[in-house]
Amino acid sequence: MADDVQGITVGHIASYTRQVSADDIRKFAEATGDTNPVHLDAAYAARTMFKEPIAHGMLSAGLVSAALGTQLAPNAVVIYLSQSLRFRAPVKPGDTLTAKATVTSVDVERSRVALDTVVTNQDGTDVLTGDALVMVQALA
Repeated sequence: MADDVQGITVGHIASYTRQVSADDIRKFAEATGDTNPVHLDAAYAARTMFKEPIAHGMLSAGLVSAALGTQLAPNAVVIYLSQSLRFRAPVKPGDTLTAKATVTSVDVERSRVALDTVVTNQDGTDVLTGDALVMVQALA
């Protein structure tokens, strides 16, 4: 019996890198309705511990989704089943983030893949850590 799902084995890595802009943050707020002023209002954010606007934590999590959905198995269907998240550091406009998902286990019978997930900024600081479970199936 094979120990892979659609060619994915333990240790396989998917990654995605993107620079976060103030426009990305604004668009995320519009798409989700999360208009908390810490993300959008520089004067408000200046009075917080962050001193300037920060990105939504879920925007960083979205980069994990991009890595899984576009890089894990480009010729297969990848469906999120679960994700745990720990937000470790703020993300500010101009930060370049890299989401990396490393396969930790493969359940061939159920077509499930478990992964360790981390998003780091340009300085190597972890801004998000967690783990994910996805289903991977061949294209019809």
